[in-house]
This record gives sequence, C-alpha cells and structure tokens, in this order.
Amino acid sequence: MQIERKKASIPFFSRGDVGGLTYMVTNNIVNYIIIIAALKSFGWGDDIIFGRVIPGLSIGLLLGGLYYAFMAYRLSKKEGHGNVTALPSGISTPAMFVILYGVISPLSQIPTLQPEEVWSAAMAACFIGGLVEFLGGFIGPWVKKHLPRAALLGTVAGIGFIWMATQGVFDVFGDPVVGLPILAVALLGLFAGYLFPKKISPFLVAIVGGIVYAYCLGRTSFDFSNVGFYFPNPVNTVQSLINGFVHVAPYLTVIIPVEIYNFIETMDNVESANVAGDAYNVCEAQFADGVCTMLSAVFGGVIPNTVWLGHAGLKKSGAGAGYSWIGGVVLGLAGVCGLFSFLSSAVPAAVVAVTFLWCAVIMVSQAFKECKPKHYAAIAVAMVPSIADYLVTQVEGSVAAGSMAEGGYGIWMETLANGVKGFSQNVTDLLVSGGVMWNGVPAVKAGAIIIGILLGSIIVFMIEKKLRSASFVALAGAVLSLFGFIHHAALGFYITSPYMIGWLVTAVILFVLDFGKGKWFDAPDDFEYV
Repeated sequence: MQIERKKASIPFFSRGDVGGLTYMVTNNIVNYIIIIAALKSFGWGDDIIFGRVIPGLSIGLLLGGLYYAFMAYRLSKKEGHGNVTALPSGISTPAMFVILYGVISPLSQIPTLQPEEVWSAAMAACFIGGLVEFLGGFIGPWVKKHLPRAALLGTVAGIGFIWMATQGVFDVFGDPVVGLPILAVALLGLFAGYLFPKKISPFLVAIVGGIVYAYCLGRTSFDFSNVGFYFPNPVNTVQSLINGFVHVAPYLTVIIPVEIYNFIETMDNVESANVAGDAYNVCEAQFADGVCTMLSAVFGGVIPNTVWLGHAGLKKSGAGAGYSWIGGVVLGLAGVCGLFSFLSSAVPAAVVAVTFLWCAVIMVSQAFKECKPKHYAAIAVAMVPSIADYLVTQVEGSVAAGSMAEGGYGIWMETLANGVKGFSQNVTDLLVSGGVMWNGVPAVKAGAIIIGILLGSIIVFMIEKKLRSASFVALAGAVLSLFGFIHHAALGFYITSPYMIGWLVTAVILFVLDFGKGKWFDAPDDFEYV
C-alpha cells in the first residue's frame, strides 16, 4: 500500500494567493489614499508626503510582508505540510486615524511649527508606537486579561465615528454631484450586499467608476509628475526622528493607549489564526509588528503596522505565503517609485470619503458586535471623549483662520501658540459666554483616549458587580491626572488638581461601597438598564 507523502513546504505561490494578494494590496491602497489626502489637508508638501512618508511606510509594509511569509514557510516545514496561510498584515487603520487626527492634526495647528517639524514629531510618534507594540509581546497577556474589551473598542469606535464617519459624510456633500452617486453605489455593496454579475462588488464599481466619473467632470486629473525613485536616507531621517521627540512628548497620552489597543488586536488576530489551524507564536508576531513599525519610522514613515483580521477567510480560500511576500514587494516598490502620487491626483475626495465612512462603520459595529449587550453602555460612554478632541481641533483651526484673516494674533493666536497646553481661561470664558458648549471640553481633550478607557472600564466593572476593580480604575485616574497624563496636556505634578481630587474621591466612594455590597448596598443580578 502506497502512503501519500505530505507536502514538506508551503507552495511558492498558489491560486489561492490571488485573493489574498487582492485583499492585502487593495486595503492598504485605501489606507494610502486616506493618509495622502489627510496630510495634504494639513498643509504638507509633496516632497514630504511622496519623498519621505510614503516610502518609509512602504518599506515597513515590505518588511512585514516578507517576515510573515517567512513565518509561514517556517511553520510549514515544522508541521510537515503546505496547508499554511501567512498572517495578513498592513497599515493599522485605527492607529492611522489616531496618529493623523490625534497627533499630526493638532500639531499642524500650532503656528510656530513647520510641516517638516510636524513630520519629525509624527515619525517619533510612530517609533514610540512600534516600541509599545514590541513591548506588547511581554505585557500583552496581562493587559488583555485586566482591561475590559468594551473600554478599548469603545474608545476606538469613538475615534472612528467622530473623525472618520463625520469627515466621510461631510466630504460627500462638499461636492454632491460627484459624492452622492459614488456613495449610493458603494453603500449598495457595503451594507446591503448587492453584487453585479460575476460577483463584482458595487464598492469596487464605485471606486473605479467614481474615478472615471470625476475625471469626466474635470474634478480630477492623471498626474505622473511625481513618479520617480524615492529611497529615504536613514542618516537624515534618524536625525529628524530624534528632533521630533521634543514635540511629541505631550501626545504620549494619545499614542500609548491606541498602541495598547493595537497589540491586543494583534494578539486576537494571531489567536484566531491558531484556531484556524496555523499555530503562530503570538509574541513573535507582536515583536515583528513593533520592529517593522520602528524601522518604518526610521525611514520616514508615520503610521504603525499590525496583523489584520481575515486570516480564517484567507485560509478557506487557499491562500498561502505568496500573497504576503508579493504584496509586500508590490507595496514597497510602489511607495519607493512614487506611484501613489498618481493615485493622489486621480482619486476624487468622494471616493476617500466613502472609505472613511466604511471604515468608521466597521469600527463602531465591531465594538458592539464583539462585546456583551450589557456592556453597550460602557462602549457608548467610552466614545464620548473623542468628541472633545474633535471640538478642540475644529475651534483651533477656526480661530487660526479668523486671526490670520484679521491680520493679527491677539488672544486667539496666543492660545494656539500654547498648542496642547490648553486654552486660556479668557478664551474659555469667551466661548461659554457666546453659547458654545465648551465647559470641560479642553480638560477631556487632554488624554481623551485614556479618559475613555477609564470611564468605559469603570462602567464594565460596575455592571459586573466588581466595585473594587472600579475603585482601582478611578485610583489610576487620580494618579494619571496627578502627573498630567490626563486633563493636563503638559506632563507635570498637579497635587492640587481638581481632576485628581475628583478621581480620588470617586475611588474612595467605590471602595467603601464595595464593603457594603450584599449587606446594605446591593443590586439584582438580572437588572437591565434598557
């Protein structure tokens, strides 16, 4: 009897890799388009965007694609068969929006900072993010065990809703002749599930058809002027990165929480790959994410890498390792050769707006889908602090525009010059007296992500009848406020801070109530708040 020998290694490329390659390349291209559009709106020039940021980002994706293909080949040899799928990887969408609108956007509003300096700070933020991802390989299991998922997903959902969904809808109506038809066709595929013949998605038709439609109306053009060879010199970029640490220090309260979310998502996605039959090492994947992100920053990149969702689907479709390394090479070469500059001029804002809206809805939906219904309150409250971040940014931009139009600076520009140090009391009083809902907004803006996690965690622990854990979270809020990580955008020692006192009193109250639980203070197990 002849025994069939197992294939010793994974195929170099297979038919199933075609779908994986499409998934990896197209989704990353969507993120590239968003990044380019956002950076242009912040006043960055093509020399920085296409000469430094995009090549640096592409080098990180190249390294990630190659390494995850290597992990797949190694696992295939270890298991003695070729039925192994590489981990899908690419730009971290949640981290992308947090870096763009939580770090780069407010820095770009500071009149004393030039785009070159903001780019340096963004590189530093990306490098710090990579370091946090790397450390996640050591501390990730503990964080995942003790931090409620609803609190993490709620804060990310808030970022998606307030920054991405609003931007998407507003941009559609910025040019409704182009935007509304593209949006309608895209939504038929994204949210209603319609398909054209041969299973062609209306979303794909909206993107391709939208580009042609906008070009016919004269809204876009095909510009190849920036196509060339752009390979950043690490000697120059490293010095800029080092200089950027000075400007990015106040934004650690934004960077660190979203990177914690990022490495927990990597853990979850690698664990789902293990369930699907590919026994990858979770810590190694987190180390790879961190190293590739830090190297991307060294070459000029500003957005972190991550392991994506979708491994199980790729495995069912027969994808192997070929899609990973080929996708990495394609994206790497496209970035270094300036091919994304062509996309920047050819893709209308409405197409970018649709992707904004799509990503936002996915982030918000995921938060509610992945959490228990009784934790929905925690998600909803955790989403709110991002609104403060959005409001402050919009007011800062309006103030800057108004001051420059008047040809003077005065109290408004003095406020902006302070950057993240916050609005002066005079400005707050003026806004409140003018009927603006502003009381408390600057305090919530400073450390908004952490505040969202704190509030969400406290609500989850209250719902789960774990008042002592809720007390410890409030105590953490007091400590974070004491040292300026939240509420005070500049780090320091705030012993008389009303925010620190408020968190501390809350911690004491919850701790005392925990002792009364089941005696003189109790709640029914079947309580429903809706």
